[in-house]
Amino acid sequence: MLHSPVFSPARRAKQAGIALATAGAIVSAGIFTASPALASTSDAAPAVSVATSTTSDTLEDMKTKAESALVAARSAVAESVAATIEANESGLDLGGKPTAIETADLLDSIDEMSNLEIVPTLLLPDDTATAIAETKRVRAETAELTERVATAAAEKAAKEAAEKAAAEKAAAEKAAAEKAAAEAAAAEAAAAEAQQEEAAAATAPAPAAPTNPSGAQATAQQIAASNYGWGDDQFACLVSLWNKESGWNAQASNGSSGAYGIPQALPGSKMASAGADWATNATTQIVWGLGYIAGSYGSPCGAWSHSQSTGWY
Repeated sequence: MLHSPVFSPARRAKQAGIALATAGAIVSAGIFTASPALASTSDAAPAVSVATSTTSDTLEDMKTKAESALVAARSAVAESVAATIEANESGLDLGGKPTAIETADLLDSIDEMSNLEIVPTLLLPDDTATAIAETKRVRAETAELTERVATAAAEKAAKEAAEKAAAEKAAAEKAAAEKAAAEAAAAEAAAAEAQQEEAAAATAPAPAAPTNPSGAQATAQQIAASNYGWGDDQFACLVSLWNKESGWNAQASNGSSGAYGIPQALPGSKMASAGADWATNATTQIVWGLGYIAGSYGSPCGAWSHSQSTGWY
């Protein structure tokens, strides 16, 4: 069953105007024929048979164009709805401009052309032209809205990227500053510790000077081990060497040669390089004597061997 389309008042007025204009044109042109049954009846209105100049091919062309316009119109409406939904759900700042696209007129055209079989032929070209124009407008507004959404999205992405880069840079700078501060604090602590050790060493009392041969030997053994790494074998050579030279007497003096002290330095004043108290302090003499042996013979056993072969060292 076919349903008559519901046309708007403007649509009905347009139809009436076209119908009247068409009838007037037909009458003025004399394009009608009277029905034979009514021709002889003088008081009956003659039946008019309207002859149209529109061919079937032309009508088919109009319908084809109308169908194409209708498909495009429906597609434009769907695209506008999708674009509006996307814009509203994006949450983007679109500059306060509206996101709604006016499609009422295009929807009216779609309604009027939905059943082309019952649309008056004379209205088809006008309806098609209206649908095409409205489709063009809706698509232009849809494209503009889509472009606004894309631009806003790009601006948001660029802003977020810039903020992320700034945050990463700040974090890196903070980490570098913290690392530098930690390294500076560690260096400062190490320097303070070194200063404390130096101060402690400077204020530490010097080893007591031995006053007898056994005390001098104990001091020599300690210094030989700590300063030169010489063990018991080297110390035994040292004991033999300085027993021969001075008997480990810090004030031993050779009247003929002028040699003095435990190591019998010649002259004795050479030992001043180890300390100003060289003449009385056995430790000062031992420090100097071990240094002399290390520099001249490499070890106490080396010096003792030389002394045995030559009588001196």
